Amino acid sequence: MTAPRRPGLLTDLGAAALTLVLVAIAGWLGFWQYDAWQASRDAEARDLTALAPVPLSDVMGNDDPFPGNDLGRPVEASGDWLDGGFWVADREMGGEPGFWAVAPLQVGDAAVLVVRGWAPEPDSDLLAASGPADVTGWLQAPEGSLVTDEDPGDDVFPEIRVADAVQRVDVDLYSAYLIAQDPAPGLEAAELAALPEPSRSTGIRNLLYAFEWWVFGGFAAFIWWRWRRDATAPEVASPIAG
Repeated sequence: MTAPRRPGLLTDLGAAALTLVLVAIAGWLGFWQYDAWQASRDAEARDLTALAPVPLSDVMGNDDPFPGNDLGRPVEASGDWLDGGFWVADREMGGEPGFWAVAPLQVGDAAVLVVRGWAPEPDSDLLAASGPADVTGWLQAPEGSLVTDEDPGDDVFPEIRVADAVQRVDVDLYSAYLIAQDPAPGLEAAELAALPEPSRSTGIRNLLYAFEWWVFGGFAAFIWWRWRRDATAPEVASPIAG
C-alpha cells in the first residue's frame, strides 16, 4: 500500500471554491422559491377588509370570474334595487341562528347580489328593496357546496348561488356578492364571512422548486466530498504475479 494521493493545491482549492459557490447559489435560490411560496399563501389569506373601498368596476367586470385575490375587499356599487330578493338560511349572528336578506342591485347592464342584513326570521317587509342605492360592502365569492334546496319555490335559499339567483332577475349577475357594511332598516349588520385558509396547493410549484434547489446543493456537496475522498485514498499495490 502506498501513500495516499494528493490533488494539487490549486485543484483542491478550485474544487472547494466551486462547490461552495454552487451550494451557496442553490441555497439562495431555494430560499427565494420558498419565500415566493410563502408570499403566495400570505396573499391568498391576507385580510383586505380594513382597506378603503374602491369601485366594484375597478375590481371585476360583470362577465369576469371572481377575483380570488380581492376576497373581502371593500367595494362601492351604485344602482337600483331590483325585485327578486331572497333569504339565505342558517346564518348566525353572535351564535344565534337566523337569515340573511339578499337583494339584487342593478349596476349598469348587470346586477350584483347584496346581503342587506340579518334577521332572526324571514319577513317579507324586511326583504323588500326598491329605488336607487349606494352600497359599500365586502366582496365575497359565490357559494356552491351543492346543498339541496328543499323548497325551490319559496324565498329561502340554503346558499348564495348565482345559478339560483339569476332565475329571479332579468339581467346577468356578477360572479360575486357584497355584504353591506350598513344594514337596511329593521335588519342587523351581517357578520362578514370568515376568510378561508390558503389552499394546500397554493404556490406548491415554488415550494417544490425550493426543495429541488436544496437537493441540488446537497448533491454538489456530496460530489465534492466523494471526489476528495477518492483523491486522497491510498493506492492499493497490484499483486505481483508469481
